[in-house]
Parts: sequence; structure tokens; C-alpha cells
Amino acid sequence: MRYCLAIDIGASSGRHIVGWKEGGQLRTKEVYRFPNRALTQGGHLVWDVEGLLASVETGIEQALEEFPEMSSLSIDTWGVDYVLMTGDRARFPCFCYRDSRTAEAVDQVHERIPFSQLYRRTGIQFQPFNTLYQLYADQMAGRLEGVTDFLMLPCWLMYRLCGAKVHEYTNATTGGLVSAGTGEYDLELVRALGLPEGLFPKLERPGTVIGQYRGMDVILCATHDTGSAVEGIPMAENAPYISSGTWSLLGVKTDRPLTGRESELANWSNEGGVDCNRYQKNIMGMWIVNRLRDELCPEKSFGEIVAEAEASAFPGTVDANAGGFLAPDSMKDAFDEALPQRPQAVGGYFRCAYRSLALSYRNAIRELERHTGRTYEKLYIVGGGAKNQFLNRLTAELTGKEVVALPIEATALGNLNIQFQYWEETK
Repeated sequence: MRYCLAIDIGASSGRHIVGWKEGGQLRTKEVYRFPNRALTQGGHLVWDVEGLLASVETGIEQALEEFPEMSSLSIDTWGVDYVLMTGDRARFPCFCYRDSRTAEAVDQVHERIPFSQLYRRTGIQFQPFNTLYQLYADQMAGRLEGVTDFLMLPCWLMYRLCGAKVHEYTNATTGGLVSAGTGEYDLELVRALGLPEGLFPKLERPGTVIGQYRGMDVILCATHDTGSAVEGIPMAENAPYISSGTWSLLGVKTDRPLTGRESELANWSNEGGVDCNRYQKNIMGMWIVNRLRDELCPEKSFGEIVAEAEASAFPGTVDANAGGFLAPDSMKDAFDEALPQRPQAVGGYFRCAYRSLALSYRNAIRELERHTGRTYEKLYIVGGGAKNQFLNRLTAELTGKEVVALPIEATALGNLNIQFQYWEETK
């Protein structure tokens, strides 16, 4: 029996899931789970990446205690964030994408290269936290002096395990520096921005073995978690998906990037997948719900919260993707400022949040069908948000699609699928 380990790390938690094949079916067992959150340090939001590494290693030890004959492992995380390095030494802090440090860098980048030109070259939607703007902010602050490498977070974690410095394709594309045409770093763009060209090597694809750790092969999965999630969705047809977590990533697989003016203006993204392009849009997700819960009713379960939201008659909605909801000091205040009338009870805030998310999904589906020239009957939803039957019902009602909600660990499944595909191809 062959066993593989998927280490899937999100912005609020991480998990170690062992997978094996039984009767041709992939079976899984979660062996370790740990919390994760951004910390405030020196007025900035940062990640405790050494703490993440310690949790990764602890989880691997637990996995090996139960499954000592593990063949391989791989790690996926959220996109855009990275660790700067000088030789083998990390240069901290590792900033969190929700930090506001890129405000000035965005304007300066667009003075050098207008966003329309950036979009035509990379096909990546504008987000102020894209790796492109973060690296430029580092350059402005003098943080790139003496830097020899930068590694996206999952690749840095795997480097610490096996010693290999690599840049994996799917995660690299999230940052806005990869050519939509070649699938490699756009070195003309790098030079135009004055970034050190030596920081941008050839990209490695999912399914590549990069080293060993404790006798296990370290294999690149689609290290951007959404890239792995899409590979873990059991769909017979090519239908739209929502990977519903801190963010809601809504998209569909396409043969090629769609980088026209219509896609640019609607802020759609073209990110790397496994033998496909992922045409998708970042939509605010469970982040707003989780922050409301932390502030308004941390003692309540999500079952209670959903019940109160369903019972509420509050009619208001907000633009869930507005910048004011990205990292407010108070999520309740952000809702209050965006609403002409404030909810009178806690359930009203959550009803507003869920309806606003469903409206965002409806609008995105309409854009998706217009841009691809296709009409879709189904919408697959995976991840933590797929467990929310109230949100699923709102989404079905507003989009008019058959919602297939799969409350599965799709990201870990996709991570494992890529590992098993490697082993099947090397028999």
C-alpha cells in the first residue's frame, strides 16, 4: 500500500492528511491540525513562518508514527506571499498579504507600466497584495539589497525540509509576474520594474520531485491551494467552481488565458493550473463572516449563527468585495458604514453577509458566461463554505444554477491526486 501526505495550510489553519488508494478509490485520514493567523509586528501584519515550519514538522512526525511507510509529501498554501533570502538565511519579516504596505508601490508600478499593459502581459487581476507590488514595496524600502532568492511560502517550507530552492508554476502565476503567453516569468516586465533579474528562475511544474525528507520524496503539487482544490473536485464536466474559504475563488478551466479588455475591466484572473488555465475571480469569502463572529458573538456556533441569519428579515446588502472589508479594525463598523440602515440584531449582520456573498457569486457567474461565451448548468462549491446550506440555497436561488456542494477537503485531495499521478506514471 502506498501512502502520501498532503500538508494544506490556509490563512486560519493547517492540516496534515494522509491518502492511500483502496479499490481504486482515494481514501484519506486527517492526522494533525494546527491554527494559523497573521500577527501584528511593528505596525505590520506578518506571518510566523518559523512557527508554521514547526507545525509542519510536528504533523509529519505524527503522520509517520501512524503511517511509517510514507512515500511522499507535498505542501500547498495561499498565494502571493513569500520569504526573502540571502543565501540560506531568511530575511524576515514575512509580510501578510493583508498588510497595507503596498499602497505607494501600486501607484509607482502603474507609473512605470500602466495596469492595462500589465494585464495584457500576465492576465492577472489587480489586487494590491499581488507579489508584483509586494516585491516593488520591498525594493522601495531597500529590502532587496543583498537578497539572492525569494521563495513563495509553500516552496520555502519545502526548501526547509529538503534544501531545494524552486519556484512552482501555479503559485508563481498568482503574483502578476508570469507571462500569460509563455508560462514563465516575464523578464521584460521584471527589467522594466528594475527588480533583480536573478530572483526569477525557470518555473517548475506540479508533479516534479525536488528532494527528500525523512526518506519521503518531496513532490510539487499545485502549491497554490486553489490550484490543488480544482484538481480535487470530482466533476465529470468542465463546470464553474467556487473554492470557498477565507476567499471565494470562482472560476472555470479554460484552454488559454483570456486577457481582453472585458476581462481586465471586470478584474478576472488567469492563473496556472495543471495542464489548464484557471479563469477565475477573487471574491470575498468566509473572512467577513468569521470576523463578524469574532467581534459580535464568539461564543456562538456557526449553526446558531446560520439559524439567526435565516430567521432575520434584514433586507440590506453590501458590496462584499469593497476595499473596506479587506482588513478593517472592526468588521461590524465596516458593515455599518456601508449600509444606509444598520441591523437591529446580530442575525441581521450575518444575513447581510451571506446574501452579499451570494450576490457576488451571481454577478461573477454572469460575467463568466459572458466572457467565455458559454452557459453553465451546474456550480460546484468545495471547501469550508460548502457546509453552509443557507449560503448554498441563496447561491442557487440567485444564480439559477444547480449547486453541487461538496464539503470535502478538496485542496488536500488535489494535492494527493497530483502525488499519486506521479507514482502511477513512474511505475
